[in-house]
Amino acid sequence: MDIGFEDGGAITRAAVVVLAWPGLAVLEEVVHREPTRFPYVPGLLAFRELPAALAAFSQLLRRPDLVMVDGQGIAHPRRLGIAAHLGLWLDLPTLGIAKKRLCGRHGEVPDTRGDWTPLLDDDEVIGAVLRSRLGVKPVYVSPGHRLSLASAVEWTVACLGRTKLPEPTRLADRLASRRGRRAGNGQA
Repeated sequence: MDIGFEDGGAITRAAVVVLAWPGLAVLEEVVHREPTRFPYVPGLLAFRELPAALAAFSQLLRRPDLVMVDGQGIAHPRRLGIAAHLGLWLDLPTLGIAKKRLCGRHGEVPDTRGDWTPLLDDDEVIGAVLRSRLGVKPVYVSPGHRLSLASAVEWTVACLGRTKLPEPTRLADRLASRRGRRAGNGQA
């Protein structure tokens, strides 16, 4: 799942891609567009993005077993990033995969694909800084809801393809940012 914006942020665009396991074949795609209801406030993105995400999930014909979200899980100052927030609403296991660190600190990230180092905040492990691909910046993985950090990292690594992002969030990012095929509401 990923969120994008159109018209200078006036329209929120939520994209959900459901994949089969194993194999990662696309089973379903939904893109939902609606007016943005909440201003941009750092650390409170779930309030801006969640309404459109929930509307997109309500259009799915299949209920996913696990949701990968382009964003933070518990690696958030309030331990409630969009992946955690969405998981609570949907009552589904969720994990967040972010391109940037929102909070916490970490040591050196190993150079081997699939290796990681803990993301710490006040000595609490809140996520993993994962080397998803050689030669690029790492991704930040954190559990959202009903999932351990170890499971979040395992699922992320299992879904990696040839790019920095795991396939579920890479495909959702393409649709949410309009690099994919679908421009309007409904199934892609």
